[in-house]
Amino acid sequence: MDVTERIKKQLAENPVILYMKGSPDFPQCGFSGRAVQILENCGVEYAYVNIFEDPDLREGLKVYSQWPTFPQLYINGELIGGSDIMLDLFESGELQKRLKGAAPASADSSE
Repeated sequence: MDVTERIKKQLAENPVILYMKGSPDFPQCGFSGRAVQILENCGVEYAYVNIFEDPDLREGLKVYSQWPTFPQLYINGELIGGSDIMLDLFESGELQKRLKGAAPASADSSE
């Protein structure tokens, strides 16, 4: 399976997924840590992928999303953005609305 197919599969299987540096328990950059805090404050279950564990996925996501940085949050297969956009949406209440429309996902995914 090529990297684009893997990304599409992960997005299809996980209504809320965060591609991040590290893990929720051990974020490896401040932006990923902030993204995790925002999602935790929303009380939503989400999957995550540590992009450091898969260099092909890391580069493939940049092409797939046309977004060069991480973290990247997807809800129902749609790229929402990174931690700055997440924070803006959270503060306005929009992120919570979007997350309510997503079905629960497993809290851990490292595919």
